[in-house]
Amino acid sequence: MAHHVSAPHPAPPPSVPDEPRSHPRVMEPVLLVILVVLSAVGAVIGIDLVSKLGISANTSVVGALVAMLIGRIPLGFLRRMRSVHRQNLAQSAISAATFASANALLTSVAVPYVFGRTDLVWPMLAGAFIGLVVDAWVLYRAFGSRLLPADAAWPPGTAAAETIKAGDRGGRRALILAGGTVVGLAGTLFSLPLSAAGVAFLGNVWALMMFGIGLMLRQYGPDLFHTDLGAGYIPHGVMVGAGVVALGQAVHLLLGRRERKRTEAVEETPNAAPVEEADPSTAYTVDERALRLSLIRGYALFTGGAVVLGVLGGLIGDMSPLGLVGWVLFAAFAALVHELIVGLAAMQSGWFPSFAVTLIFLILGLAIGIPSVPLALLVGYVSATGPAFADMGYDLKAGWLLRREHRPWDPFEREGRRQQFLAALIGFAVALAVVALAWRSYFGQGLIPPVAKVYADTIKSGLSDPDAVRTMLLWAIPGAAIQLIGGTRRQMGVMLATGLLILTPQACWLVLGALVVRVGYRKLRGPAADEELNLVGAGLIAGSSLGDSAQILKA
Repeated sequence: MAHHVSAPHPAPPPSVPDEPRSHPRVMEPVLLVILVVLSAVGAVIGIDLVSKLGISANTSVVGALVAMLIGRIPLGFLRRMRSVHRQNLAQSAISAATFASANALLTSVAVPYVFGRTDLVWPMLAGAFIGLVVDAWVLYRAFGSRLLPADAAWPPGTAAAETIKAGDRGGRRALILAGGTVVGLAGTLFSLPLSAAGVAFLGNVWALMMFGIGLMLRQYGPDLFHTDLGAGYIPHGVMVGAGVVALGQAVHLLLGRRERKRTEAVEETPNAAPVEEADPSTAYTVDERALRLSLIRGYALFTGGAVVLGVLGGLIGDMSPLGLVGWVLFAAFAALVHELIVGLAAMQSGWFPSFAVTLIFLILGLAIGIPSVPLALLVGYVSATGPAFADMGYDLKAGWLLRREHRPWDPFEREGRRQQFLAALIGFAVALAVVALAWRSYFGQGLIPPVAKVYADTIKSGLSDPDAVRTMLLWAIPGAAIQLIGGTRRQMGVMLATGLLILTPQACWLVLGALVVRVGYRKLRGPAADEELNLVGAGLIAGSSLGDSAQILKA
């Protein structure tokens, strides 16, 4: 095999820092301690906000800022934290711990507790943790594919990356980002969701237009149509239709016989450049075969987690063998579909409709006659998936943006993703410990996530409204049609349903207004507009995230 011999590369100019040959590792002693401490902070913020205020905060920007500050402490062993890649690992760990503790673990274990079965809290915690880890693993293995491409929006991830880059480089970029952050933080003081405008500067225009229309219909539906489009399972029906088509689009993609990678031409050309030198902006790192295997293995792992939950939850004595097998297979299917739909919405908009999609499977469980206790465990298991899937996508997007200038790119990118996944596992472990220690105290004070109460109350009341399933099926038709028209990349049906499910006053005007500004500014400034709008959008999201995290003081 011939080897390329080239002249030594000239030394980089003094203003350009040397690139590390290998990616920093989470097991570095100082970094490991920082990750554990930040994860504990994130886990406490997560359970406190979700139980007292019913909200969750993306703390990745908080972690990045803390890591930056640590790197500026004049101690030799802390100087390594000035690395943007170590800061990326720090934000990955804290955000993983926050979402894991709040949206996955505490919410899941609250379902059997509110249902009156405190004896099922510990089995539910074990099952939810398995679902959480599998959830993140599937995204880790699927990120960078045609289904979940790295160059998609993933807005909170872009915000985290721009924050880290601006802190590292300073200058005009830092000023623009800081200005957007101040405005976003001020917006939280006046209850203005300026993160919605930030997302509109970063995401897919068509997807976010449908999202804004959904928000508008939800807010003004009572005035325009004399009906609340958020009630009566209308948005859930739209989500069912869009979700079924989105699932079909994913299956069509996975079953394609040809490898449709952007690096295909490189591999077929004998004298082409090495794959690792491909343009990171256009290269898929996960082909259809690898994506297909990851999802199949994910389903198998979800099935194993459901078996563990069923055994620990005592379902063997409560259900027939055939019923138990059906419950296990349905729980695994619901978990996989839930994470995919939530992930696709999060990829385009930064919002993930976990509550709505979980509620859909709850209603389907009621419709097919799953008994109440097994259904409560199933709902807790399904609700544990999705948030970590979306959050891992945000974090890997941030890492991808920070690593894309490194050469050779491909091995550094793959190792960076692996270290980010390990950082997330550290966050998950800390979150598990925090929830295991704190749930009894929080629940004893009546501090229970509101969505868990909705799940439990719905299970107790059953399908008291006989028209619920009929309404969902009827509204599934327009949801499916819009999703089909938009295609896989735009996710228009899923985004319309997401907007219909959210009642946030004035968010529709912020999204649609920002889209108008974005289109007009791009015509005025040309390609240069994208970088500036990305910085402004990232700042608005970062400021809103800081404001949300600061609400722990109010709680």
